[in-house]
Amino acid sequence: MDWRVFDAHKEDRGAGFYHTTLEYGHYLWQHGYAARGILCLDRAMGADLHDNDSILNLYPVPYAAMAWFLSRTPPGVFIGNPRVHFQHYADRMNEPRRELRRARAWACWALTRRLKPSLPADPKHKVMEPSQTEIAARLLSLGLKGEKDIWQRVWDGCAPELTV
Repeated sequence: MDWRVFDAHKEDRGAGFYHTTLEYGHYLWQHGYAARGILCLDRAMGADLHDNDSILNLYPVPYAAMAWFLSRTPPGVFIGNPRVHFQHYADRMNEPRRELRRARAWACWALTRRLKPSLPADPKHKVMEPSQTEIAARLLSLGLKGEKDIWQRVWDGCAPELTV
């Protein structure tokens, strides 16, 4: 698999695109490209999905996959600094579906902070960081049906990394 898997979707960012991003992200993860796999999950969260899309029955919004990637990246595998990535991504989001995509980026940022508290923020990037309550409220008002609850369950199940 490579980036050309997206060619078949052209400008369509619906359920088929979503499924492809999840598959490609998994493929990248399996081949040791954790950072690129995380970027694929970002793309999946930007898909134009609707509550009645059947793909969501099999593959809900991938907060659990994101947490899994973040918490299980093997030592020595490049992951970059996902905290900074999500902070920049959320603050610099463009259309389409800007506010929803921002809410999801902040949700992933919060998961990263919870799972990887040792990762530093970008001190040069001044941005208002939302609270867990604000993130949950945004997902409830902007997200898919049940999305806030999915994120909340993942949040509740996250255990911070142990630092020695």
